[in-house]
Amino acid sequence: MSPFEFPRSLIATALAHAQSESPCESCGLMVRAAGELVYRPCRNLAEGQAHFHMAPEDFARAEAEGEVVAVVHSHPNASPEPSEADRVMCERWGLPWLIVNVPVGHWQVLHPSGYRPPLVGREFSHGVLDCFSLIRDYYRETLGLELPDFERPDDWWAKGGNLYLEGYEKAGFVDVTGSPLRQHDVLLMQLRAKVPNHAGVYLGADVVLHHLQASLSKRETYSGFWAKVTRKVVRHHSLC
Repeated sequence: MSPFEFPRSLIATALAHAQSESPCESCGLMVRAAGELVYRPCRNLAEGQAHFHMAPEDFARAEAEGEVVAVVHSHPNASPEPSEADRVMCERWGLPWLIVNVPVGHWQVLHPSGYRPPLVGREFSHGVLDCFSLIRDYYRETLGLELPDFERPDDWWAKGGNLYLEGYEKAGFVDVTGSPLRQHDVLLMQLRAKVPNHAGVYLGADVVLHHLQASLSKRETYSGFWAKVTRKVVRHHSLC
């Protein structure tokens, strides 16, 4: 779908919705219903202003109405140029993304193109490009292993969540804490929280690959600080 296939009237409707939701991001869907293309605004359940989490019920309602042909969201006070998280999510949805800017009114269409973010130097976006996403991508690209994904609410570790300790066995890992480290081991770390809330992959030779909030993913020396904050080491059962 080229940008010109979106009727200007629908883009104007999406822009009006975006303006009404600013400074938070708006989100919606383009739906082909009874042969007509319509825009359906959806609720953004994200707690912050820098991303969106579309209400599943709103998507289901739109899907029941007709064919969902595009995802729409806004970049308030920012260029409609897609972020790295936009590119990743566009691939996951397998649909064009119409990104609109308010208050200026610029817009851009992003199409799925097979984009895969680099393991080193990727931007951070919680739930899309974060420490767990990096582990999943590393295992897929390096070992050909597909790890399950888990819903990760914003600041889950401050709201009674304990996702890493409760989830590592479900993801196929076993506890090897205290054993000599091996390449591909996952290090569960605790940073200013009551539970482990960060993780990285041990690459061997005293190097950890990880992704901190508000930073690019990187390789760092493991011994020292990162070793001190590690609470558990887990290993995928296929590597034991």
